[in-house]
Amino acid sequence: MSKRQYLEVLTPANSQIIFIDQQPQMAFGVQSIDRQVLKNNVVGLAKAAKAFGIPATITTVETASFSGHTYPELLAVFPEHPLLERSSMNSWDDQNVRDALAANAAQGRKKIVVSGLWTEVCNTTFALSALHDTDYEIYMVADASGGTSLDAHNYAMDRMVQAGVVPVTWQQVLLEWQRDWARRDTYDAVMDIVREHSGAYGMGVDYAYTMVHKAPERVQHGETTGPNPAKA
Repeated sequence: MSKRQYLEVLTPANSQIIFIDQQPQMAFGVQSIDRQVLKNNVVGLAKAAKAFGIPATITTVETASFSGHTYPELLAVFPEHPLLERSSMNSWDDQNVRDALAANAAQGRKKIVVSGLWTEVCNTTFALSALHDTDYEIYMVADASGGTSLDAHNYAMDRMVQAGVVPVTWQQVLLEWQRDWARRDTYDAVMDIVREHSGAYGMGVDYAYTMVHKAPERVQHGETTGPNPAKA
């Protein structure tokens, strides 16, 4: 990847995304990140892709015999999306995956954002192969991917970075796609994703909306009663 390519930010026009093997049996083996946090980040990233119209490729491996079905929360974001089933650990070895990525790259979307399991196997082999065989640019979402140990994840990330892969986080990708809060067509969708998936940042947004800007709460609830101090 050239220095100029490194300096180009992700945009909704130059990006596509691939989710590799976000399946329960693969997640069972993850030790590099809390698995509930992992799933939260994957789903938040998927919602971001949906909000910005980023073409997504979802690939699975050995679903029936070993890995289980893709997270339902991820599939709910793309309810009619095809799933590309593979036998190979390396997604790049499957022609259907190559064809899906090539179709998006033909539209100028050569920056491929990657979220997958496991970092040290499926992510690394895909990234190295794609970089070797094409002029694609790979952006590895470190906190929407997981390895079988922290060392496995970190050393795999190091290896990929040495080869030219760009390390990112899911929220970084979301905000890079938004870029400017004046872009009102995606503003509300981004805020919804932040409030649901961005932890303390999302809590702060909820607080600012309701307490500072006096917006209504996001959910309806029963009547508030009290306080009613008990008598001694």
